[in-house]
Amino acid sequence: MSDVRPLPFIYQFAAGAVAGISEILVMYPLDVVKTRMQLQVSGGAGPQYHGVVDCIKQIVAKEGASRLYKGISSPVLMEAPKRATKFACNDEFQKIYKREFGNGKLTQSLSILSGASAGCCEAFVVVPFELVKIRLQDASSSYKGPIDVVRKIIAKEGVLAMYNGLESTLWRHGVWNSGYFGLIFQVRNLLPKAQSKTEQTRNDLIAGTIGGTFGSLLSTPFDVVKSRVQNTAVVPGAVRKYNWSCPALLTIYKEEGFKALYKGFVPKVLRLGPGGGILLVVFTGVMDFFRASYYK
Repeated sequence: MSDVRPLPFIYQFAAGAVAGISEILVMYPLDVVKTRMQLQVSGGAGPQYHGVVDCIKQIVAKEGASRLYKGISSPVLMEAPKRATKFACNDEFQKIYKREFGNGKLTQSLSILSGASAGCCEAFVVVPFELVKIRLQDASSSYKGPIDVVRKIIAKEGVLAMYNGLESTLWRHGVWNSGYFGLIFQVRNLLPKAQSKTEQTRNDLIAGTIGGTFGSLLSTPFDVVKSRVQNTAVVPGAVRKYNWSCPALLTIYKEEGFKALYKGFVPKVLRLGPGGGILLVVFTGVMDFFRASYYK
């Protein structure tokens, strides 16, 4: 059974960083596929993908297998602060909300609230990295690398353009984290109580995978919007087709239908379902390691 003794914030931050990098190294190609499918406009110019396998085949055939890891430097740099912020802030918000609401124990409602709050904090950290990643993953990208993306965006669109898509990112992360941590709480309570480290790992993998799947189901429409917003350059005086989340959701729905709001869902859930399990297992394991050293 996992140790629950509290640790200082820095240990939670470090454990989240290790968990995030572990997940991204394993699951990144599916993130490239997800982005390509989300940027694809039905009947528009550019490659047309007919599912996850077809997208992977086209990318490998036309651009080479290495393209499946195109732009990974940005998310690797992002994953440490991103996942560290997710888990550390979630743990801190749980403490805050238990104290403020007078609950000695964590409830599912507080898990959802803590997850949403942590997601909003996470969004502020990830937006510039996500922007760079989206621009690099686009099939029509002509950027030479992350630094080239940043330099050109600032030169052509201004410094504030690095936070293009912040509002949609807040929605995506708030919704995903509330579903993820809310389901983890519920599933852990339904599973048989772990009596060993192996059983604890099993429970964390199941709970994290279910939480990641449900979080993906809730957040995918906002993820589609975020990808479209961040891949649209800011041009002074020009009206952007995709800008704020709700109008963008309506535009996509009217022009492409309801299914378009779930473009990239399959690769997203294939990544963040098992990825959510990997995150929870690694985070719990690293936290237990830190506790063994801290309390010895």
